[in-house]
Amino acid sequence: MNYKSLIILISFMLLMPFRAGAQEIITKGESLNLERCVEIALKMHPNIIAASSTVNATESRIGQAESNYYPQVNWSSSYSRNKPASSSSGSSSGTSSGALGRTNGSFDQYSAGFNVSQTIYDFGKTPTQVKIQKYNFDSSRSDLQTTTDQVINNVKQKYYGVLQAKRNRDVSTESVKQFEQHLEQAKGFFTVGTKPKFDVTKAEVDLGNARLNLIRAENTLRIGTANLNNAMGVPDAPEYMLEDNLLFRKYDMTFEDALSKASQNRPDLQSIVAKKQAAEQAIELARKGYYPALTGNAGYNWTGDKFPLEHGWNVGATFSFPLFSGYLTKYQVEEAKANLNVLTANEESVKQTLFLDVQQAYLNLRDAEERVPVAELMVKQAEENFELASGRYTAGVGNPIEVTDAEVSLITAKTSYIQALYDYKVAQASLEKAMGTDVQSRQ
Repeated sequence: MNYKSLIILISFMLLMPFRAGAQEIITKGESLNLERCVEIALKMHPNIIAASSTVNATESRIGQAESNYYPQVNWSSSYSRNKPASSSSGSSSGTSSGALGRTNGSFDQYSAGFNVSQTIYDFGKTPTQVKIQKYNFDSSRSDLQTTTDQVINNVKQKYYGVLQAKRNRDVSTESVKQFEQHLEQAKGFFTVGTKPKFDVTKAEVDLGNARLNLIRAENTLRIGTANLNNAMGVPDAPEYMLEDNLLFRKYDMTFEDALSKASQNRPDLQSIVAKKQAAEQAIELARKGYYPALTGNAGYNWTGDKFPLEHGWNVGATFSFPLFSGYLTKYQVEEAKANLNVLTANEESVKQTLFLDVQQAYLNLRDAEERVPVAELMVKQAEENFELASGRYTAGVGNPIEVTDAEVSLITAKTSYIQALYDYKVAQASLEKAMGTDVQSRQ
């Protein structure tokens, strides 16, 4: 998903209440596919809401930095009641004219006025601050995309996890039915005296184990569904159904192409690059502490102790030059350089992590790709073996141990096949996340 479409979607989502109820997002009994689950996560997951709000905050900082381009206008007004201290050496009557007559009396004081100041030239400090905030904004947008990729990848893994658990549950259900059928056969043979009591007891034990496995499979499915709900940001979601797309479709991609796409698209790499650019500008901003600033100002005010108030105005300019600040600017420049070195090292770390992510996901994908056809063949062979063992027992020439071993082998083969399909889908999703590509464009 590109940044533009992501911002449009999240902006629409932010117009809604912060958290709609799960019943309003998912209808009970609704059939969800992977795209629908991802859509719900983009609307509801708190990590995406937090990351998008961070983008809005950093965008506001650009406006804050640009505010220094405009004049600053302030209005102030005050009132005070004053009573000067009496003079101990003054006249005892304290009633002489003029100011002496007011010495022991109280009076009001009023003042009001406005002041306008405008930075005329600050040797590029304001433009540099604006550049820094724009780079930080770019970094936060990339961080939003990183968070989005993580949320979507988690949804995909949990989605496939539920499908895996559901298929394993179905295998366990089928196994219970087969062992129930085998128990009925054993009882029938024992009744007519062709098989010993051991066959019946063995079938009962096998059926009990199969039922225990079914209970565990049901619980695993419930846990998987809870994990998917949490990944979508709707832990209290009503019951729904999932479309099963746990199928093998070969994903054609060379390692070199995957690595190239990751280098171009990974949002965490783009984020660290933007932070480096901001750090480079921060060095320039710190160096500008050595330069002067020219500011213009003007004001108009009213003041007096009675109305109408006297009024006046002022206009002028201030030129300030930092002669000595206790080496403050020097240390600020050194700090900015050190921060840039940190980000440079972090960029190299991200590149190494990027390479490892792509390599691991690619190797896991190829491993699962090789295992899927082998596991599929094993299922066919195990089914044939089970049919032979069951047929031999039905014909009265087999024994229950053969049937049990064949059934266990069949269960193992089916479970391995389901695991291989799950591993392939998860590896594909991990590779797409590692490349920073649109994870919804390939199913």
